[in-house]
Order: sequence, then C-alpha cells, then structure tokens
Amino acid sequence: VQLQASGGGLVQDGDSLRLSCAASGRTFSTYMMGWFRQAPGKEREFVAAIRWSGGGTYFADSVKGRFTISRDNAKNTVSLQMNSLKPEDTAVYYCAAARNCVGYGCYSRDREYNYWGQGTLVTVSS
Repeated sequence: VQLQASGGGLVQDGDSLRLSCAASGRTFSTYMMGWFRQAPGKEREFVAAIRWSGGGTYFADSVKGRFTISRDNAKNTVSLQMNSLKPEDTAVYYCAAARNCVGYGCYSRDREYNYWGQGTLVTVSS
C-alpha cells in the first residue's frame, strides 16, 4: 500500500496550488482520504478529507472557502486545490487513508488513518 503525494512548491501570497495523492496497492473505494499538514515547530493538523464513496467532504476552519478536495476513483487519486494561499499555509502536506472512519469528527483525527504518504512541501512567501 503506497500513497504518493505531489504538487508542492514555492508560491506567493494569494497564489494557487494543486496537490495530488496517488494511491496504489489496493482498492481504496471505501476509504476516507485526508490531507494533513505540519508546519515547522508545530504539530500535524487536519486540513481536509473526502469519503471515497459518497463524496462527503470536510475542511478545517482555517482553509474553508479556500481549499477544495476531490477524488478520481478511476485513477485512485485525491486532489487538494488550494486557492488564496497565505504564508501561514506553509507546511509539509501529507495525504493519508483510513480504512474505517467512524464516529463524529473521525476524519480530523490522524490516529484514524492507516496509511500515509511521504509529504510534499508547500511554501508561501509574503
């Protein structure tokens, strides 16, 4: 089981960036897919998540209205479109997959996720 995140880079305040996560090794049709990020000196935090089947989406308050998450079941990929980026969005972004996400707010808890990608760095300059 592998998750490969890509699309990070250096952008300016207000720019957009699209991250992608390719899943391989098994069928993720029933998995919750999430994006987390970790800024230097800070704990990892939830960013967004999407139910693989059904398409329910969830966002952290800090990115709501600026980020969108989508999936392509045929390609086994999940994307995070980030608009109106701010310097405080600077972090390493990780995609993750959860086999069983149950309970209120499970999508936001990193311990619910079984598989993690290697991370991709997003730097937003002011």
